[in-house]
Amino acid sequence: MKELVVISGKGGTGKTSVLASFASLAGNAVTADCDVDAADLHLVLKPQKIRSEDFINGRKATIDGEKCTACGECYRLCRFDAVKEKRDGRGYLIDALSCEGCGLCRLACPADAIILEEAGCGQWFVSETKYGPMVHARLYPGAGNSGRLVTLVKNEAKKIGEEKGLDLMLVDGPPGTGCPVIASISCASLVLAVTEPTFSGLQDLRRVLELTAHFKIPAAFCINKWDINSRNTDMMIDTFKDSDVRFIGNIPYDMDVTRAQLKAMPVVQFSDGYASQQIRRIWEEVCRMMGL
Repeated sequence: MKELVVISGKGGTGKTSVLASFASLAGNAVTADCDVDAADLHLVLKPQKIRSEDFINGRKATIDGEKCTACGECYRLCRFDAVKEKRDGRGYLIDALSCEGCGLCRLACPADAIILEEAGCGQWFVSETKYGPMVHARLYPGAGNSGRLVTLVKNEAKKIGEEKGLDLMLVDGPPGTGCPVIASISCASLVLAVTEPTFSGLQDLRRVLELTAHFKIPAAFCINKWDINSRNTDMMIDTFKDSDVRFIGNIPYDMDVTRAQLKAMPVVQFSDGYASQQIRRIWEEVCRMMGL
């Protein structure tokens, strides 16, 4: 199975809109929304959930009030300021958002009053869309280990795709260059970076392409809303003309994209305007590069 991962140096460049259009053009690929910290692909693809699972990762500490002697040892030792004094001054409690589950408080407690329990960090879902199966997730606010959840989503999508005999997996990757992004691009056949014609967009693009180069993953890029600043667009294309990274198209600023979002539709299904035509051309080039 071949994997196309669409990423960006920051949020808001239009990568999810591009990926949603690709899903509709592919016809029957498995889709994975790996932007688990801010998942929104479901708003466009309208998945019907078939199965949901809790994402359990790490531990959280709690204090057994009946055993606690209010000695304050946990309060003194906690490096994350997770142990708080009760308002009445009679004992302590643990703030779940601040607790990192390191277990130091439990080891230090002379009354054995601290319990470490597995923590639910989010949920992940297996769904069906009109364009094929989809795996997506929701990380709870303040929860960590999004990289591990990304890996779980990708692995489940790959398993479903293989079971259904699909040849392609489309991945909506997280923005940036951190652990979740690294998890999303692992084993990718091609990475497509979506950027904007700004100086910060150029720096963000450099960073994500340095990442793909480090892992020796073939990469291409396209520029969204290129006509907002055609001079910067030309500069960005020129910057990478002698590199192994291919520039494969410009997407214009087009109000049809906004109208399609309001209708919760991929723009290529909403209209045949200029933006849709360019996205179709980029998709054709992606297919050529991947041998689809």
